[in-house]
Amino acid sequence: MTQLEASRFSKQFSLVTPIALAPMALASGGALAAACARAGALGLVGGGYGDLDWTQREYRLALQAAASQRIGIGFITWKLDEDASALDWVLDLPAEERPRAVMLSFGDARRYAARIAASGAPLICQIQRLEQAKQALEAGAQVLVAQGAEAGGHGMNGLDGRSTLTLVPELADWLASKAPETLLLAAGGIADGRGLAAALTLGADGALLGTRFWATQESLAPLGAKKAALTAGGDGTARSAVFDILRRKHWPAPYDFRALRNDLHRSWEGRVDALRAAPEAARASYDAGVQAGDYSRAHATVGEAIGLVHDLPEAGALVKRLHAQAQAALGG
Repeated sequence: MTQLEASRFSKQFSLVTPIALAPMALASGGALAAACARAGALGLVGGGYGDLDWTQREYRLALQAAASQRIGIGFITWKLDEDASALDWVLDLPAEERPRAVMLSFGDARRYAARIAASGAPLICQIQRLEQAKQALEAGAQVLVAQGAEAGGHGMNGLDGRSTLTLVPELADWLASKAPETLLLAAGGIADGRGLAAALTLGADGALLGTRFWATQESLAPLGAKKAALTAGGDGTARSAVFDILRRKHWPAPYDFRALRNDLHRSWEGRVDALRAAPEAARASYDAGVQAGDYSRAHATVGEAIGLVHDLPEAGALVKRLHAQAQAALGG
């Protein structure tokens, strides 16, 4: 048995390799989750903002295309506080169709803990700072995801965010003394087998990957966004509230959004308060960019790891590639 197969995360979730698909809203659909699951990773459908129709369609698609033992789902916690109907639906499914894991990010998971535990699904909680770990454990999390600020999409703002490279080992040490049975995944900046091997070396039990799976054939991200991202490097992303304001997403502090740093974003950097006060013209430009597929205005949701992404493979082949690269990096 290889080090990857022997990982506690691989063993607990019957995986071939200790990788989880990040449940990216509107990108991690059923086809992507199923492809990851078939290849031996944990496929988390991106329940995101909790749209019931979307969740029902994509989750059922995942179940139809892959064995349910490796299919889970993730939600934005603060959005569930407004409408938890999608979570309720998936937890009320027959036992054999319920998610293998439920991941909650960005908010207090404790109000949903009993409901998730009663369904039999392990709870995965994503955190961005060590100080959030205690609350996640109080919610009954069996797995913590340490998300560094390098990650694409939503995460901790630049003032309060942590680097994956330092957060993971610090949290690993804390868990070893406080809750040694709790598993740990690293997230943010991981896009190849070297990153997975590094995560294990730092004390994680595996890795949660977003940007690398966003740039695959099965991802629901627009093809134009994927092509635009492939021409960028890690220097070409930025974390701010700009795209949330343009998209009319009312995210609470202290979270903001990393994406490609395009022309429209640059025009509002340093003027976020002014954008909030009078967003109409900028929103019109953004909306027109989305309609036209113009990524000098529309956003492409990627993290700093985009500089390691150079192709758009099928997700199953990518899982196998990552596994082989990590094995080589670990020396076996």
